This record gives sequence, C-alpha cells and structure tokens, in this order.
Amino acid sequence: MKVYAKKYVTQLWTMFLLAGLSMVTLSSLSSAATPKIGDSYNGGIVFYVDGTGVHGLIAAKADMTGSSGKAEGFFNWYAAKIAASTFIDGYCDWFLPNKEQLNQLYIHRGSVGGINNTYYWSSSENDSNKAWGQDFTNGEQLNGNKTNTSHVRAVRAF
Repeated sequence: MKVYAKKYVTQLWTMFLLAGLSMVTLSSLSSAATPKIGDSYNGGIVFYVDGTGVHGLIAAKADMTGSSGKAEGFFNWYAAKIAASTFIDGYCDWFLPNKEQLNQLYIHRGSVGGINNTYYWSSSENDSNKAWGQDFTNGEQLNGNKTNTSHVRAVRAF
C-alpha cells in the first residue's frame, strides 16, 4: 500500500505542476497578444481597447474608395453603409462605425494614420432623412442629410 500511495501522490503532484505551468503559459501568451492602440492587428489598426484589454475596435488601413457620382472616396449615407461592409484584408465583418465609435476613431486618428481632414459618416441615424457624421478637422459631430456625401472608414470588432 505504501508504494501505491507514494506513486499516486507523485502523479497527482505532477498533474498539478503541469496544470499550473499551462495556466502561466496561457496567461503569458494572452497578455503578450493583447493589442494596443496603434497596433496593426487582424487586418487593420487598433483604435479602441475596452477596460478588459481583451476587446476593442480596429479601423481599416485606408478610407473606402469608390464613387458616388462626385469626388472619389465620397459616399452618401446609404452607399457608405454598403461600402463599409466590404471584404477587406481577408475579413468580411467590417461595418460603418456608430456615432460613439466614430468619435473614438477621431480621438485616436493619429495612431491610425491616413485619416483625412474631412467629414466621415457614422451608422447612427437621427431620423429617416438624417444621420450623424463627424468633421475630422475639429471633432464636431453633425447631423446631416443622408444624401450628402462624406468619407467612410470601415471598422471591425475584436
């Protein structure tokens, strides 16, 4: 009995030790992989990380291009929603940011890069004819006609 008990305790101790090492390794890996604002990550640039440090938002590396019948890269609100949901850098879950997300993009525009000093659309509607946009020259959020044209920077969540 004595030899069996010693062998059992040794095996149990080894299991606890390996489990503990696995937990240390996993936590080290997860903290090393935690993206920070300005990091290139999953097809874009991180511009927002929540309080947990695990979730956040990524902006596409460039504004959407295309034409709405006016200058290149400008979209009315309806076309902006479609343009933002395109397939970019291997990911298909991009979307037009809401008003608050767009403001975070404005705040961290220097970390993202390539942001123009112009108006950008959000997905937030005011009513059936108006939606919110933001002036990236001064940060003012505006309620504009959906037929107006503005730039689009697609975002995705992680």
